[in-house]
Amino acid sequence: MIRRAVAPFLAALVLLTVAAPSHAAGYRYWSFWDRDGDTWTFATQGPSTARPSDGDVQGFRFAVSEDSKDAARPRGTAVFEVVCARTPAQDGKKRVALVIDFGTAADAPSGETPPTRRTACARVAEDATTAEALAAVAKPLRYDTNALLCAIAGYPETGCGEQVSGAKEPTETERKTGAQEDDSNDGPSLGLVTGIAVVAVLGAAALWQARRRRHA
Repeated sequence: MIRRAVAPFLAALVLLTVAAPSHAAGYRYWSFWDRDGDTWTFATQGPSTARPSDGDVQGFRFAVSEDSKDAARPRGTAVFEVVCARTPAQDGKKRVALVIDFGTAADAPSGETPPTRRTACARVAEDATTAEALAAVAKPLRYDTNALLCAIAGYPETGCGEQVSGAKEPTETERKTGAQEDDSNDGPSLGLVTGIAVVAVLGAAALWQARRRRHA
């Protein structure tokens, strides 16, 4: 009878153990951003179809991210008047300020070192796409067969949007608020410990009930 009473709680313990959170996989890629005032917003078009206007600021960031919601933004300030201060306007042309952030060593492919973040002012035809503006100031570019941007200024040398398992780099907000837990701790999570404690209490209660019935 004791075994029958305890069995459901042992099963619950197994389920809690299996359900323990694990690090989600991310993807290593170049993300594309539009500058809206003082804020970076994830671009709704790809660089090969986006057509910026004169005076626009756009950015690229290389990083490991799970999806667009947690993608790392380009770092540093980005002001059109500063980036394009030495590139005068020209009839029939437009100027686009570009911020190119090669990311951190933690996000770099094995054996590669990210170049220093840079800015550039691309002066291109009025109907030029962002990809054309980028090609004017940051060659060589590399694309895959699906037109996914794989490398800017030759970085990275290999790979294109590959999946990367393990913990992601904390976002800027998480660094400021300390919201992300220390991933170096290999012990069980608080939720798992709490769940195990609850199961232990329920199991003890079941044993007490079983013994009570046996001696009644």
